[in-house]
Amino acid sequence: MFQNSSLEWKLYVFVVVMLLFFFSFLLAFIITQRKKLKYQRDMQELHERQQNQLIEAAIRSEETERHRIAEALHDEVGAILSSSKLHLQGINASLLDERGKQLHEKGKELLDEGIQKVRGISHNLHSNILKEFGLNEAIRHFVKKTIEGSIIKATTRLDDSYTTLNAENDISIYRMVQELLNNILKHSKADEILVSSTYQNHILEITIFHTGIGLTQQQFEELRYNKDGLGLKNIMNRVILLRGKIEFFSEADGYRIRINVPINTTAT
Repeated sequence: MFQNSSLEWKLYVFVVVMLLFFFSFLLAFIITQRKKLKYQRDMQELHERQQNQLIEAAIRSEETERHRIAEALHDEVGAILSSSKLHLQGINASLLDERGKQLHEKGKELLDEGIQKVRGISHNLHSNILKEFGLNEAIRHFVKKTIEGSIIKATTRLDDSYTTLNAENDISIYRMVQELLNNILKHSKADEILVSSTYQNHILEITIFHTGIGLTQQQFEELRYNKDGLGLKNIMNRVILLRGKIEFFSEADGYRIRINVPINTTAT
């Protein structure tokens, strides 16, 4: 009987040791997996930070170049055109024959149109209205200057409870709206466009609805990686930088693009 007790005791000790070994192994495995997951999360966060830094640097560089070109157009090209107009106005049209008068008048019209075009391009590249009056007014002005008066009916319904807290973020949102509206004008064959926004719970939602044709979400995801889809890539870069979301919907009566951007209430 003593031998049986001794055997049972040894078996008990063996089971306890094996259990301790198993739990030790399991604990080591769990700790290793947690360290591995933490390392993967840290690497993912590092990758995202680096990606965001690259995107931010690219967007800053783009805005700097836009500003430089806008100033060159306004200060240099605009000045040359204005000077040309003064010289043209200095010509005494009454001394010209009928053909000369027609050419003189046509030259003035074309020069006036060129001056307006340069001003429009300069404004689109660097919107003073955005800086001085905010995002909503800049979008309204862009729609009015670009779309109103054409064959397309354009409407804006923007939530004026939204006010600018981060000027750089607003520039990115404005550039996205610009690019999307330009794409709609070029490709959609729409006859109506509605740009609307809502601002609730620190989320700014901008919706562009039009009656034409547009991309599906899948097509957008594919084309933004295409070398010919630079505009779409720029839109997505800005969405990523703003930690936002962009969605494309085909509906029975038209097509809808929705942008959601979280707004940091801490002014910078």
